[in-house]
Amino acid sequence: MPRKKPVVVVTRKLPESVETRMCELFDVRLNLDDAPMTTQQIVEAMKTADVLVPTVTDRIDAHMIAQAGEQLHLIANFGAGVDNIDVTSALRRGITVTNTPGVLADDTADMTMALIMAVSRRIVEGSKIVPSGEWTGWSPTWMLGRRITGKRLGIIGMGDIGHAVARRAKAFGMSVHYHNRTRLPEHQEEELDVTWWESLDQMLARMDIVTIHVPHTPATYHLLSARRLRALRPHAIVVNTARGEVIDENELIRMLEHGDLAGAGLDVFEHEPAVNPKLVELARKGVVTLLPHMGSSTIEGRIDMGEKVIKNIKTFADGHRPPDRVLPSML
Repeated sequence: MPRKKPVVVVTRKLPESVETRMCELFDVRLNLDDAPMTTQQIVEAMKTADVLVPTVTDRIDAHMIAQAGEQLHLIANFGAGVDNIDVTSALRRGITVTNTPGVLADDTADMTMALIMAVSRRIVEGSKIVPSGEWTGWSPTWMLGRRITGKRLGIIGMGDIGHAVARRAKAFGMSVHYHNRTRLPEHQEEELDVTWWESLDQMLARMDIVTIHVPHTPATYHLLSARRLRALRPHAIVVNTARGEVIDENELIRMLEHGDLAGAGLDVFEHEPAVNPKLVELARKGVVTLLPHMGSSTIEGRIDMGEKVIKNIKTFADGHRPPDRVLPSML
C-alpha cells in the first residue's frame, strides 16, 4: 500500500517549476495569489499540516508553535536565514527546522557590488536626470562620484557571500579586508588576497567601504552600533545586503543627515517592510540607494531555494535527517 503523502502548506507563491514538483511529491496547499498569510492563517495551517513552508517574512514565534498540531514535524523555511522562526521553541515541540543555505552567495554578492557602484558613482541619481529633462550637457565638475579601484573594502562576515564579494572586489582592484569570528586558513587568505582584522573596531576606522554579510542573531543585533558607526571616516560608504537589524539604523540616518558618512546602499531595513521616512528623504537627495530586499532575487536563485526545500522535505519524509537542519546551537 502506497505511503500517504505528507500535507505541505506553502505560505507564499513559489516558482512554477518548484510548485509543480511539490505537487508531484506531496499533498500541497499552495498560495496561488501570493497574498501574505496572516498570523492566524499560519496558525490554522500549523494545526493541520505535516510540513509548513514559510518564507523569511513569516514570523513563527513560540506562541504560534505552541498552537501547532501534533502532526506538524517540519518547518522547511524558504530562506537562508531562520531569524523569523523560534528554533528553540520548535525543538522543544519536536519540530525540525530547515533552511536553504549555500545557493544565494553569488546573487547577493552581485547585488552588493551593484550597491557599491550605485552609491560610489551616483548611478541611481544620474539615471533620473535624462528622463526628467534636466540634463543640459556634460560638465567637468557635474555629478562627480568616487572611484572604487584602489579603495579599501571591509567585509564583515566571511562566509560564502563574503568570499564571493571578496572575489568580485579583487577584480575591481580593491584592497580587501575582513573581520570574522574565526580567521580563514592561510591558503584561503592568499587565494582571496585578503587581510584579516581581529578587531572590528580597528578595521572600521580604516575602511573606505564596509559591507555586511552576517545573519541576524542575538549576537549580531546592532553589530554596527552607534559607537562603531562613529568610528567610520566621513568619506566611508556602508552597504548592507544581510539583515537590517545588524545596523543601528537611527544612528546611521543621523550620520548621513549630518554628513558624517558619505553614503549608504541598503537592501534591507531594521523594521522591514516599513522603511524609515528619513531614509526615503535621504534617497530623494541622492545620499542613499534603497532597494526592496532584492539581493537574492534571481530566477535561478529562487529555483535553487525551492529545490533545497523539496530535498529537505523528501529526506525528512523518508525518515532521514534533512541536510539543512538548523539547531539553536548554530545560531
